[in-house]
Amino acid sequence: MPDIRPQVYRDERPAEAMAPFHAHARSHEPGWTYTAARIFATPVALGLYRMRVDGLEHVPADGPVILAPNHFSNMDHFFVGARLQREIRFMSKSSFFGNNPVLSYVFQNAGHFPVRRGHQDEEAFATARMLLAAGGCVGMYAEGGRSRSGGLGEPRSGIGRLALQSGAPVVPAAIHGSLDVRGWRRGRFPQIRVSYGAPLTLDRVEEPSREQAREAAQTIFDRVRARYAGLGDA
Repeated sequence: MPDIRPQVYRDERPAEAMAPFHAHARSHEPGWTYTAARIFATPVALGLYRMRVDGLEHVPADGPVILAPNHFSNMDHFFVGARLQREIRFMSKSSFFGNNPVLSYVFQNAGHFPVRRGHQDEEAFATARMLLAAGGCVGMYAEGGRSRSGGLGEPRSGIGRLALQSGAPVVPAAIHGSLDVRGWRRGRFPQIRVSYGAPLTLDRVEEPSREQAREAAQTIFDRVRARYAGLGDA
């Protein structure tokens, strides 16, 4: 199991601290840092990590869509988006915003938006729904944060809630190999495989119950698990 720092699950800053970042995400398209990150990361993913991708045809070329990957590494942002023509608006942990001015600028300019850890963050879901209503592509990790177990974790209800509230199709995405990405420090570069599954559209529910959201999240993550298991055999 790679050495991963303990996860900080609660952001003690008030919700108002994240308001400028939500306002920017709602009113601006991704800027130059998204393009720059793609230009830098794609050769790394395809070259050093020998990334292979399948199922690209399952990601709609336009219109609202939610990408729901599993999550092992901070590099997963790059792996899941490297071969896509669409710009992904990731729901990202709030510690990336407002603490380090350079990191804040990079994530804000790239079109991402924060979710406050340890809170029921209504603003994060409002931003996600607005981006989807405008025909955007929103990325939301199905497990909420990075798995620390050495394998896939369990889905958080948030992905189910967003799918039900928005009615947008959800594309399950499996990323295999990124658990060992930190091996680059020892000169090891694991092969990365990414697989996109067929879109899943759930009946829209304006105010889903917790149970409905959990069931929807499990349905989505079952698709992710199936794709991931197939990559393990590849």
